[in-house]
Amino acid sequence: MAREMPRSVGRAAVPRVPRMSTVDLIAIELRKAIFSGALPVGAPLGEVEIATQLGVSRSPFREGAQRLVQEGLLIAVPGRGMSVAVIEGDQIDDVYQARLAIEAQAVRRVAAAGDAGALERLEHEFHELVVASEGEDARAIGDADLEFHQVLVDAAGSERLTRFMATLVMQTRIVSFSSADGYSVRRSVSPTYRTLLDAVRAGDAQSAVTALEKQFDEAVARLHGRGPSVDLIEPEEIDEPTAFEPISPTAE
Repeated sequence: MAREMPRSVGRAAVPRVPRMSTVDLIAIELRKAIFSGALPVGAPLGEVEIATQLGVSRSPFREGAQRLVQEGLLIAVPGRGMSVAVIEGDQIDDVYQARLAIEAQAVRRVAAAGDAGALERLEHEFHELVVASEGEDARAIGDADLEFHQVLVDAAGSERLTRFMATLVMQTRIVSFSSADGYSVRRSVSPTYRTLLDAVRAGDAQSAVTALEKQFDEAVARLHGRGPSVDLIEPEEIDEPTAFEPISPTAE
């Protein structure tokens, strides 16, 4: 199977349950394929082919796929089946407005708590982003960026915020794949990350939220082809559609 999702995204993709069902596992594999680009944006979902590769029947496959329809990752058209969503135009702004609502609330909670452990985890993820940005792997940079934001929300200690953010992380990746210019990421790390972290550590939630707003405004402008020019990097290769490996269902 293609590249895995960032670890926190994969963990947050389904509610915490003692055992994952076959439907849970199908949904996870489909998310991974969309996140990696193995299922390209706009591409039809080959229901029979993928179900066969996963070693599952069409009924649980459809149920798993319907979960992704509810998350805005797949589109279902009556009589035409399902396809991977395309997120562009005004929908880009909507995704980032939703992210701002979730992440700003997480910032307020983290800044108020002053949890040293949470702050160290955020510093670690920021360091990982900086290191990735010094390399030439565009996908690694994008993954590190999304991981930082997921961990920021995780640090708020709300299971619902974590799960909402996991879906928005997936939608953000689809936004990047939907770009007419192809998938690319900013090579340099925006100074808003350091500003945000310093403000959170100082307990200054408002300054941290302001940094987050600026960061998102910059990202949205770039995705719309506006704003200051920044150095971008593209992957040497985008993952081609690949075969799914059979899943190992667990008991319901």
